[in-house]
Amino acid sequence: MEIIRDPLWNNIAVDALAMRLVDTPAFQRLRYVRQLGLAFLVYPGATHSRFEHALGTYHLARRALALLEERGALMGISRGACEIVRLAALLHDIGHYPFSHALEEIGALHHEEVARPLITEGAVADALRAGVGVAAPDEVMALIRGESTSPLQRLISGSLDLDKLDYLRRDAFMCGVPYGEIDVDRLLNSLTVVEGEHGLEIGIVEKGLSALESLLFARYQMYRNVYWHHAVRSATAMYKRLVEDAVNAGSLDAETLAAFTDEGLLHDLARRAPSPLLAALRERRLFKRAFQCPAGDLAPDAAEWIADDPALTRRVEQALATELGLNPGELLLDYPTKTQMLGLDMPVQRRAGEVFRLTGGGEGGINLTKLAEEFYRSARWLRVFACRPVRLSRERVMALVSRSRDEVREDLEEGRSLLA
Repeated sequence: MEIIRDPLWNNIAVDALAMRLVDTPAFQRLRYVRQLGLAFLVYPGATHSRFEHALGTYHLARRALALLEERGALMGISRGACEIVRLAALLHDIGHYPFSHALEEIGALHHEEVARPLITEGAVADALRAGVGVAAPDEVMALIRGESTSPLQRLISGSLDLDKLDYLRRDAFMCGVPYGEIDVDRLLNSLTVVEGEHGLEIGIVEKGLSALESLLFARYQMYRNVYWHHAVRSATAMYKRLVEDAVNAGSLDAETLAAFTDEGLLHDLARRAPSPLLAALRERRLFKRAFQCPAGDLAPDAAEWIADDPALTRRVEQALATELGLNPGELLLDYPTKTQMLGLDMPVQRRAGEVFRLTGGGEGGINLTKLAEEFYRSARWLRVFACRPVRLSRERVMALVSRSRDEVREDLEEGRSLLA
């Protein structure tokens, strides 16, 4: 075993196979991909990488499996299945783009799909097949995609996966904020294996529900104060636009984006597609808020075209910039891609052994599922960013974003004012 020192978990023990995977070029690239993208422009300490997060998730997988083994909860689950879980925890972010999830918001392939050739071909696949078996790359990939039939699937992708436990604690620690404090030990010690509708699966014992609440609160606070901080979202919107411009102009190949490191991509953009937007981002001259409102002020499905239709959003940005006397690219719309603050669907085992499913039913004091949705609508904000001050009528912006995407397209095609 190799021992790697980590500021969060202290000593991380890495076995020989995991070390071979860590030493592959695909994994080493993660040293140069920041975990929190452009958040370091707001929180200077947020320069930690996907590399250390992957090691931390691997460490938690080892701890979780050891605790389950001690309690006899892994009866009927093979050692090979446990090994695959540890390796999936290590490799779960190997396909990440530069600057975190931002490029997925402009339609780039999801990082889990980017990971597929990295895991099923080349050096990583060779190490997995030699160390575990011929089927290992596909089994690891199935866990990462959330498509495995393994009873341990939820440790890698689920309501209480180990990825969340590491990144919430690590991100808060590195940003210097008190929001990510979750009771990791209690949560790990509350994990169990129960008989579900389709066989054995990971669940939680009832005494762990209070620790699960701490995870929900921490995630909400981190989204509100760090991940979706207005200046972080401004920088992210600028980054998305300059990469999209470069791809549309043929200066960058969308299929090669995932091979870059953070600084490598910015350097390539400076060489191939220099722009005022890139210079402003590198010098931290961020666009300012011209308008903002929380999702809770909008109808449930309003403005979703901003989050999931980058082509339409770009056309609207151009039209609004013209109406307001700005140049193309000087006004940006931002509405973070819809995500579940904490999608709860997991079995809970009562003291007497009875199992119930924690979903929208509100079992046990607090309806965590309903609370998660309320937190989500409070943390998610619609914003208009501009490079210089402009005057926007709240009523007109709200009317625009409340239109359906077909109505917005019709306005654009007919040349009508979007703010009339």
